Amino acid sequence: MSELMREQSRALQARAEGLFPGGVNSPVRGFRSVGGEPPFVARAEGAYLFDADGNRYIDYFGSWGPMILGHAFPPVVEAIERAARHSASFGASTAAEGDLAELVMACYPAIERMRFVSSGTEATMSAIRLARAATGRKLILKFEGCYHGHSDGLLVKAGSGVATLGIPGSAGVPEEIARLTLALPYNDLAAVEAAFTAHPEEIACIILEPVVGNAGCIPPADGYLQGLRTITANHGALLIVDEVMTGFRLALGGALELYGVDADLVTLGKIIGGGLPCGAFGGKRQFMELLAPLGPVYQAGTLSGNPLAMAAGLATVGYLRANATAIYPQLEAVSKAVAEGVAAEAAKAGVSVTLNRVGSMWTWFFTPNPVTNYDDAAKSDTAVFGRFHRAMLNAGVWLPPSQFEAMFLGTAHGPAEVEATIAAARAAFA
Repeated sequence: MSELMREQSRALQARAEGLFPGGVNSPVRGFRSVGGEPPFVARAEGAYLFDADGNRYIDYFGSWGPMILGHAFPPVVEAIERAARHSASFGASTAAEGDLAELVMACYPAIERMRFVSSGTEATMSAIRLARAATGRKLILKFEGCYHGHSDGLLVKAGSGVATLGIPGSAGVPEEIARLTLALPYNDLAAVEAAFTAHPEEIACIILEPVVGNAGCIPPADGYLQGLRTITANHGALLIVDEVMTGFRLALGGALELYGVDADLVTLGKIIGGGLPCGAFGGKRQFMELLAPLGPVYQAGTLSGNPLAMAAGLATVGYLRANATAIYPQLEAVSKAVAEGVAAEAAKAGVSVTLNRVGSMWTWFFTPNPVTNYDDAAKSDTAVFGRFHRAMLNAGVWLPPSQFEAMFLGTAHGPAEVEATIAAARAAFA
């Protein structure tokens, strides 16, 4: 398949490499694991990205999740414009913070009190600090391949860019901090029980992605989330459900609603900012009121509850809530069509692909075997995925540049995009 013309993107990449490490401001934007040259985005609209050379691509990563209503969704753009006329930041409280919090809490019964931050990394870092304060314990338990941001204690066997680049952890994280994190296989309740037995009254919390998205899409086994809830309750530890990726995507109430599970603390991001930098953590009142100024746990941020992010979040979450009965079935149908359609083309061509999908997030793993944890995902043929990625990009379909990332679509994707994607895959597999 012929290469698209990307002269402007090539020049921009060369300039970027003289300015930023690796030419990027986030490692997941690099194409090192898939090969080829990353296009530089000039604009986006609906289901499409347009690069600096004028090439158009169907977008299947949606700014890594938040663009559930499509790019430049008019009500969101208008809300941001209105808010910007009053200033981009105050560093003081606004009514919009309470308005968005009420919307979020109406969808998440587990959240009795919450606090906005500027990123998912801040949200998970703060939730863990809170769990340690609430329990008086130091150890945390996470799962291999789950990514919860780049704070020191959470880079132990993390997914996302860490997995993509083949890095076991991160330089610069002291061993003393890394030792406070226990990393176990996902979907293995026996391993969790064994860890609590080996460390009685030492584990402050379990933190997990309820559907793993940062090692590729890996759903929980039947009863797994409920089992974790029981184990933490029995051992006096907190359950932190990281819904930065799944929140408002899998259902209006995220994975907690979809799987019918409760949590002590919940972290959110992506969609609640409508594409702007925003995160949140919240949960049971007894834990949240340990935060300053009420309690001894300090957490702060000048841009927390930023008025532009609140406006974008209100427009996005408000639209999702008002139209949920139509939106989520649509996302399910379109995601099923494209994910299964491409998998079927792989099967026809004799290419081994395992499809994992939950709602509008999925991964085509280039392996013939089931993928239920990170070790299974790591057995995928990343070289074949890289060739597939390059072929799809040259056909105008932009997938996440890693075997170990979930794919996303939004309400702007429809039959035309599904048909074009399946056709591109058919040609790629041929």
